[in-house]
Parts: sequence; structure tokens; C-alpha cells
Amino acid sequence: MDNSVFNPNQQVEDLSSKIVSGLERVSEVFKVLLWEKAKQVGLSPIQIQILIFVAYHKQDLCNVSHLAKEFNVTKPTISDVVKILDKKQLILKDYSSSDSRSYSIHLSQLGKQTVSGTYDFANPLKQQVDKFKETELEDIFKTLSELIFKLNQNGTLTVQRTCFGCKYYQKQDTTDYCGLLEKELLNKDIRLDCPEFEEKS
Repeated sequence: MDNSVFNPNQQVEDLSSKIVSGLERVSEVFKVLLWEKAKQVGLSPIQIQILIFVAYHKQDLCNVSHLAKEFNVTKPTISDVVKILDKKQLILKDYSSSDSRSYSIHLSQLGKQTVSGTYDFANPLKQQVDKFKETELEDIFKTLSELIFKLNQNGTLTVQRTCFGCKYYQKQDTTDYCGLLEKELLNKDIRLDCPEFEEKS
């Protein structure tokens, strides 16, 4: 028990533990901001997250199966959330795929209005991040993007659409390169959620 990352004595001696503890605090801020917005609009946090996801991602990612992976919950949980959003007339179901049992989700007009009032919930956090110097931001992002990729590689994060896991990504000596964009990628060019992402086979 002494070597827990949550033990302040462990943190004194181990920088990794201190960083993990810091990430936990940042995640708490995210949860608090999301809950505050949820209370204001009368939705649950997961309902807001799904609406925002559907608003900004391509149609083939907006179905129950993918949303369950995206948010690390079960398909029945997502189905229940979708039922509520449908009942509140915030989404539309599109059954036009070849599998008649599955459907993709679109925002209704009311859903779009709701997103326009909720998508900014993380802005207080962004405002603080914006205060770092550009070079500091690039260093933070480089470390964060590599951490996200490693967590995906070991199975902790089930979904990621970052350059490092994409079939178009190449490492040329010490240079990152995108075969789709046909250009060298600087650290700040690495994407965490790329619309053109295609998983390496």
C-alpha cells in the first residue's frame, strides 16, 4: 500500500507518481465542469458527451457499437442513453445501412441547439492551458500524445485516432511523416482525433 501513486510520501520520491496524481486532479476538473453544464441543461454527463461526439464525428463512428468503445461502457448503457436522447428529440436514428438492425445517430435541430449550448464546458480548463508559452504547450502535447498512444497499445484505452496508430503515419529517422497529407509532421501537428484516421493493419 505504501507504493500507491496516491500516497504523498510515494509522490515525494517518484516523479511518475506525482504526474499520475496530477493527471487525476485534471480529470476531476473535467468531471466537475461537465457536471456543472449537465445540471444547467438537464442532461447527464454521458448524454452531453454523446451529443458532442455525434456533432463532430463522421457518421460511421456514430453508432451504438462504436460509442460503447469510445466511452468505455457497455452497449446496453449506450442504448439506454440513446433511447433517452431520442425521447427528448435530440437525435435522429438512420437505419439506411445494409444491416437493418443497426443504425447511425444524427443530431436533430434541437440536438444541434443543445450542443451549441454545451460544447464549451471545458473552456475554463482551456483558458488556463492557453496561458502556457508555445514551447511549453508543444512539450506537454508531445508527452500527452505519446502517453495516449502507449495506453492504447497496452489495451487501457480501447479507442484512439492518433497519428501514431494510423496506416498513413511513418517514422523517417527522427521525423514524423503523414503519407496522406504527404508532409512532415511537427510535434504540434500530431493529431489525437484525426477525421482521416485509418488503423494500421
